[in-house]
Amino acid sequence: MSRLQDKTALVTGGRQGIGRGIVDAFVTEGASVMTCGRGERPVELPENVRWQTTDVSDAAAVENLKQQVVRHFGTLSILVNNAGLQVEKTVVETSDKDWDRVMGVNAKGVFLVCRAMIPLMAEGGSIINIGSISANVADPGMALYNASKAFVHGLTRSIAVDHGPAVRCNAISPGWIATDMAQAAFAVAGDPEAAERDALARHPVGRLGRPADIARFAVWLGSDDAAFATGQCYILDGGMTAASPLHPGLF
Repeated sequence: MSRLQDKTALVTGGRQGIGRGIVDAFVTEGASVMTCGRGERPVELPENVRWQTTDVSDAAAVENLKQQVVRHFGTLSILVNNAGLQVEKTVVETSDKDWDRVMGVNAKGVFLVCRAMIPLMAEGGSIINIGSISANVADPGMALYNASKAFVHGLTRSIAVDHGPAVRCNAISPGWIATDMAQAAFAVAGDPEAAERDALARHPVGRLGRPADIARFAVWLGSDDAAFATGQCYILDGGMTAASPLHPGLF
């Protein structure tokens, strides 16, 4: 039997990258899935996945999303807060508009969606927030992104404490995953190719992560196999943050 059979799931930001990987994995494991994003429905999204155009930073849009979940699912088994964006700037370079964009989606958006969906969640429901290793070790030139993910980690622990045992809440903290966001971060380096080579060399597993790596872990957290897991921020980075900054090839 599939691990998510008879479960309902909402995945924010499921158009591409990690979010899309999670959507596909949940469908494969038997869940009924709804996903959302700012634009129109992606043409390649499977027909059995429901799509809702939503700006998660807007409270009215999130309320509408909630009503769609009620309409189609009634109750919600799994919530994945994946929607996010980044601005490659330091604090002094960051504008008020940048703040509103990044913190609006990455921090306020996660809060709004959790606040709306927790009352709909079935007993034993699972919230999975997509955090980042950037909440623990700052990526250069990405001040708001780093700060927003630290917020996500703190909110994750609070939800687990305040809403257990009815709801479990955990975060997955990916490292470098081969997505467009990763390429954008490499692009601001003085030598983007050298930066990517250096990042790759720091992974004991010998490669960058893939969306499917995060999706498989999300399936476990959403399943009944993870019934004792809550309030945790799980690092999934191919061992990158386990290593000394000294490159092993030098010794």
